[in-house]
Amino acid sequence: MTIKKILIANRGEIALRIMRSAREMGIATVAVYSEADRSSPHVRYADESVCIGPPPSSQSYLDMKKVIEAAWKTKSDAIHPGYGFLSENPVFSKEVKRAGLIFIGPDAAAMEMMGSKLSAKTAAKKFNIPLVPGSDGAINSLSDAIDVAEQIEYPLLIKASAGGGGKGMRIVNKKEELEESITRAMSESQSAFGDPSVFIERYVASPRHIEVQIIADSHGNVVHLFERECSIQRRHQKVIEEAPSSIISPELRNKMGQCAVQVAKLCNYINAGTVEFLLDENLNFYFLEMNTRLQVEHPVTEMITGLDLVKEQIRIAEGKKLSFSQNDLSINGHSIEVRVYAEDPQNNFLPDTGKLHTYLRPQGNGVRVDDGFEQGMTIPVYYDPLISKLIVHGKNRKEAISKMLRAIEDYVISGVKTTLPFCSFVLKHEAFTGGSFDTHFVQDYFKPDMLIASGGENMAALFATIQFELHKKPDNGVERNGVSEEITPWRRNRV
Repeated sequence: MTIKKILIANRGEIALRIMRSAREMGIATVAVYSEADRSSPHVRYADESVCIGPPPSSQSYLDMKKVIEAAWKTKSDAIHPGYGFLSENPVFSKEVKRAGLIFIGPDAAAMEMMGSKLSAKTAAKKFNIPLVPGSDGAINSLSDAIDVAEQIEYPLLIKASAGGGGKGMRIVNKKEELEESITRAMSESQSAFGDPSVFIERYVASPRHIEVQIIADSHGNVVHLFERECSIQRRHQKVIEEAPSSIISPELRNKMGQCAVQVAKLCNYINAGTVEFLLDENLNFYFLEMNTRLQVEHPVTEMITGLDLVKEQIRIAEGKKLSFSQNDLSINGHSIEVRVYAEDPQNNFLPDTGKLHTYLRPQGNGVRVDDGFEQGMTIPVYYDPLISKLIVHGKNRKEAISKMLRAIEDYVISGVKTTLPFCSFVLKHEAFTGGSFDTHFVQDYFKPDMLIASGGENMAALFATIQFELHKKPDNGVERNGVSEEITPWRRNRV
């Protein structure tokens, strides 16, 4: 079937990113939006747009019925879920197909199998895919937890079966901590995901987080698109990603890639997906989970392969075969992505929503910005505080790092705190440049006052903020040298 119109069930940068690829394919697009996103760029860029409710995502972007009704109303052929929201919801996948629409992603069965870490581990074990030693199933009692702990030894890691993002996760260093940790992890998992199931694994002390992009068609063809290094994280959430990893040899890359392909095949996976692995200090790798959607960090894979993953997703959804084989693929250069969040890295990365007084994107050869904001817009409190993804491509890792540092310097944002200074700090650190880092980078090397010592915010952004404050004209301002000015606590702290 030929897809002529796609409704994008998402917002912001990923909605725009999908729309651009669709437009290049001659496919019309439909935006859905909440009342908070009425003036967002993705709404204006789409050929049509439909308001689906109030700002809270539960009343808009997560409302399956409203999304599907918008697709019917606009006579769309297909729905692309992007990432987040309904992208990994098997019920939504079923409902889209029941409505006579094409879901651009895997089917519900694959989502259900890989959506639960426990079921994914059970399936992987049958195919001898490497797993971190741990419990075979859910932990139902303290006595079960004690038995498992005695078999695999401390330290342990308790993980929620459903969801991610560090919720329901606890490190246990000794037996005395086990009961409280199990209880808290189960409670947190129930609260966050509606499922109290947890399991136990041996805690890997110095892990690298490596993921492999796969893509599969409905004709039995599955290939991997090499790996991404995702070890720079805060609160178990990725901040910097790169492709390829600096420590993966061609031999190890092939082993991990073939393992990822095997994981996709065992659940009859179709479309784009990501298989995540844990890599220990001895370069042993273990299957963690599979993300059944397009990843936030997919641009770095696109940069080193020359592929457009969204276009490939659409072609697969139309029933077409992959136009390339594993042997056709090769790695071209090096790519790095930094996630630009409206967060304050000097205050435990807490969200810092507000108005983008100045917003100037970096430019230049090999620089890409995927964003969904413009100068003057407000970062809403209702959604993830991601402003943009800044991606660069260089002929090698050293060039990519230099290019990213330049791009960060050229990226001028004022009005909110961002993670850009933190990303600059990481890229300059010898542990990162030398490739000798793991998922504990933040706790091992970063302290908030280091940003103060190194200059903190981009000076151009600071200057822009000062200029905005000097020239704005508040209702209760006072004249000073011909300029209306208001001295507020915010200004005293910010300027």
